Amino acid sequence: MHEGTERHNEAWKIFAGHDAAGTVREGFWPKMGRVLSRIPFAEEALAAWYCATDEATPARVKGMLLAALAYFVVPVDLLPDFLPGLGFTDDLTVLLTTLGLVRGHMTEGHRERARLALEDLKAGRLPRETDLQKD
Repeated sequence: MHEGTERHNEAWKIFAGHDAAGTVREGFWPKMGRVLSRIPFAEEALAAWYCATDEATPARVKGMLLAALAYFVVPVDLLPDFLPGLGFTDDLTVLLTTLGLVRGHMTEGHRERARLALEDLKAGRLPRETDLQKD
């Protein structure tokens, strides 16, 4: 892991009481599989994952994306995810705001990998192993 990312993760642990990168690493794919049919922003979340796990992405951008993805993954948030029509609006707001701030770091490669992963998830498969381990 990049030194800047490690420093950010340590600061996040102190501030939030948990490891955002670890939370996202462990919870992202299971959560995507569970809620895919209920969220209209799946492709954006997947592209954020691929950008956050790309070695070429600057540490501060990774930190912002990991924090936004951690908000999506962690079951306790402002609006509980199970609320019909409202449950994911706070997750969407956090993610889209973050993506707006880091949009210049999101590459077409991140987006293409997100599209392929979305196809796999919709077909009931985990994304291709090469996609999970590439970065």
